[in-house]
Amino acid sequence: MLNRSRPQTALDAPVAALADELRARLSSGEALPAERALAEEFGVKRHRVRQALALLRERGDLDPWPRNGVADGESLIRSTNPLEVIELRLTLEPALARLAAVRATPLEIARIMRAATTPADMQRSSADLVFHKLVATASGNGLAADLYALLRKVGADARVRVQSSAPPLPDRLAQRDQEHHNVAEAIAARDPERAEAAMRTHLEAVHRIILNRLIAANAA
Repeated sequence: MLNRSRPQTALDAPVAALADELRARLSSGEALPAERALAEEFGVKRHRVRQALALLRERGDLDPWPRNGVADGESLIRSTNPLEVIELRLTLEPALARLAAVRATPLEIARIMRAATTPADMQRSSADLVFHKLVATASGNGLAADLYALLRKVGADARVRVQSSAPPLPDRLAQRDQEHHNVAEAIAARDPERAEAAMRTHLEAVHRIILNRLIAANAA
């Protein structure tokens, strides 16, 4: 917690000035945008924005976050970005695939195998979500599955997604389905090491796509 009685340092001064700017917005009833947007608007690093927000919370000008010790989806959406989402997915999902290879029931395995192929009548994003949620559920860890559902909810929000005007890569759907099949087949074979590695390989491909989109968006 910040000590209000200490003299203001050179580092504190810009943080306090930014906090005053944000307090004025809150006083007018204006909602604050995400940290990334604030950092870009004021030309500062995101850690400076976080320091200013922490100062506002300490002073009571901003509701504590997370509320009741748990972050809701809206709070997370306002404070994250696509790279953070995929980085967390890379940390969580290979472990879920590993657990699924050990714990999945025969019915869950059948559903995962079926979902590995994108149906012609289903949107790509919807089919992808179904597959990954089935793997998370098959891990047998209800808390992890719930956290994963929240993570995907955050990642699917338009404020977090990387907007791209470029058409989808022509071969990406087939490649993604193959990556999904690699995961599914490893789970069906009860091979946790292979399931973990296949999921990581798949998500690393997603990570590269997001990076390329961000580079293109910044260059536009």
